[in-house]
Amino acid sequence: MTALSRGENRPLAGGGIEIAVIAPAAVDVSALLLGGDGKVRRDADFVFFNNPVAPGVTLHHGQGRGDVVRVDLAAVPADVATIAVAASLDGSGPATFGQVGRLAITAGPFTFDVDGLSSESAVVGVEVYRRGGGWKVRAIGQGWDDGLAGVATAYGVDLLADPVPAPPAPPPPQAPPRPVPSPPAPPAPSRGAQPVQSDLFSPEHAEVTGAGIQKQGGKMARVAMAGGDVMARAGSMVAYQGDLRFEALGSGGIGNLIRQKMTGEGVPLMKVTGRGDLFLADAASDVHLIDLDGTDGLTVNGANVLAFDSTLSYRIARVSGAAGFASNAGLFNCEFTGRGRIAITTDGAPVVLTVDQPTFADPQAAVAWSASLRTGLTSNDTFNLGTLLGRSTGERYTLSFQGRGFVVVQPSELPPGGLIGGTGGGEQAGTGGGLGGLFGR
Repeated sequence: MTALSRGENRPLAGGGIEIAVIAPAAVDVSALLLGGDGKVRRDADFVFFNNPVAPGVTLHHGQGRGDVVRVDLAAVPADVATIAVAASLDGSGPATFGQVGRLAITAGPFTFDVDGLSSESAVVGVEVYRRGGGWKVRAIGQGWDDGLAGVATAYGVDLLADPVPAPPAPPPPQAPPRPVPSPPAPPAPSRGAQPVQSDLFSPEHAEVTGAGIQKQGGKMARVAMAGGDVMARAGSMVAYQGDLRFEALGSGGIGNLIRQKMTGEGVPLMKVTGRGDLFLADAASDVHLIDLDGTDGLTVNGANVLAFDSTLSYRIARVSGAAGFASNAGLFNCEFTGRGRIAITTDGAPVVLTVDQPTFADPQAAVAWSASLRTGLTSNDTFNLGTLLGRSTGERYTLSFQGRGFVVVQPSELPPGGLIGGTGGGEQAGTGGGLGGLFGR
């Protein structure tokens, strides 16, 4: 193979090229289809693990042997001038490419050893670009300290844009109600037989009434569906009546998909539409309802989200002041904004603290708080011989809150323990493990 040095370019022959990344650590490979201005034309031009296909460009998982980008040059749209191929660390090993060792990229008959990297966690290795009616390949080797998100942002991918919801379908015309005859009285039980009796038939166990998301007892939510839709935690359905449809939504927008990979925080949502009654629960956790009027947002540990109105917007965000800490446990959360209702869960009866003075909570016990609060992360252990020997207070870090608002704290410090599956309360329940807690338990 012909070795390329940084900045060197060579013409390509043939109608396609295969690009692979060789490294001793696990890396994710991605590609960006760029217009003449050096930016993506749309977010779908970012080809990565959750969006593996674009016109003329496909990403193939290497099944442990490294991911590969294949480019069919004849199928690349005419308004795409450049295809940039990047590699980023997947979080399971070294934090920077300076700790990885040799990083090599093969592009057809060419190879490029990317050297000189130190604190970078993502790098654009090569570009395939149009020149004089043909195609050429160029060795780049430019790195970013802020990982895959830094690469995406530099090339014009909008990480903050929320997906545009489809307009709701108009409800079908309703036929005028027809009179329903009174049912005949049940026959009297035969002598000696007893009708079914139980405290289960008492009013406290009956289905609640009301539109939208309502509490059904203390550990379940009922959603009255009248033709609209609601967003719910995947796997949380325990029962439903009527004509309802369930659609898995993944992470909701390309920005959240990228942040999911960066943080290990999954967002397993499902969209429920139709007419009927939906019942949701999550491992018999206590259910609470919060209404947002649009004046302030709500930050929620994703492990505690059960359902929310589709009128609300959300994004995955790092807790302010948490950058630089090795652990992400409890430090990435969901920030909800807009007008609507959200159902959250707690492990036990919570306390709601009014923040009118400096307030602190364990990152795993803090369930939700006003988005307008200023947050930070405080280290509680003094670095001394006891710390080196493994002795600790057990309260190594706490979240700090300042401003005006509230914090919901549950009586449990158990980490959620799963990020993608979540236990849920229904047939799709699963378990998982990893960093902290967005939409996992």
